[in-house]
Amino acid sequence: MRINISKTRRDFLKTLAGSGALMATGLPSMAKAKSALPEGKWFRISLAQWSLHRSFRSGERDAMDFAKISRELFGIRAIEYVNQFYRENFSDKLVADLKKRADGEGVDSLLIMCDGLGRIGDPDDAARQQTVDNHKPWADAAKELGCHSIRVNAGSTGTFEEQQKLAADGLRKLSEYGDSIGINVIVENHGGLSSNGAWLAGVMKMVDHPRCGTLPDFGNFWINKKTKEYYDRYMGMEELLPFAKGVSAKSYNFDAEGNETIIDYPRILNLVKASGYLGYIGIEYEGREIGAVEGIKATQTLLERLGGVT
Repeated sequence: MRINISKTRRDFLKTLAGSGALMATGLPSMAKAKSALPEGKWFRISLAQWSLHRSFRSGERDAMDFAKISRELFGIRAIEYVNQFYRENFSDKLVADLKKRADGEGVDSLLIMCDGLGRIGDPDDAARQQTVDNHKPWADAAKELGCHSIRVNAGSTGTFEEQQKLAADGLRKLSEYGDSIGINVIVENHGGLSSNGAWLAGVMKMVDHPRCGTLPDFGNFWINKKTKEYYDRYMGMEELLPFAKGVSAKSYNFDAEGNETIIDYPRILNLVKASGYLGYIGIEYEGREIGAVEGIKATQTLLERLGGVT
């Protein structure tokens, strides 16, 4: 299985650089990954399937063709699946078909974003365990596809501290399973307390498992839209990046110069670079003012201008 991830802590990277210990833990050589990049580039670009969710849901495009769409329309050869588009017919046969199609297009499968499988931090012990079990088939699918991770949500209820403990318990159990098959379990800031960078960083420290990490998203820092509770995106990114095994480049709208109008891309990418992260950065376009294809291309052009390469 090809794994394209970044070890999380800069001091850990410094300690292990050139020692071969990265390979001993089942991780690729980050130095090798970086040296393969063209001069002046420091990260590779992937495409998150959610960028095209409207066309997949409407039937305009077939989710089974995601690898082909990514390569043909954008020249992007690394993809991030969303389980929502495959749950209805999910089977070993479907996964084998996805793998065959991705391999045929020369496209790498990086991760599966998993939603709708329960709360990993459910206060009820049985429900929490059931959520862990619900994710296992998707972790198996990720392994078969050659992914490095599944992305999960850290939903829970209770006080700040109670939710941390509950989420950490569920994540630890799932990460132990992931470790048994060579798959990471990564958490996105995705609403509720998971969008509080300090809270989620605290959960990572509680889990304390090498297979558990974060998927920092540039845009998902709304803790509660109804009460307008919002977490500072730049502080949140800085708190989550030390644990990152993936990064999601959310985008909404662009000005005439091609800059994102809501997110300061140079500032946020400087934070990513300073953290020592060396993996893929995935495009996740969510705007409405231009079409999905145009939005993905605009995000791609901006990322390429700032050091990315497909």
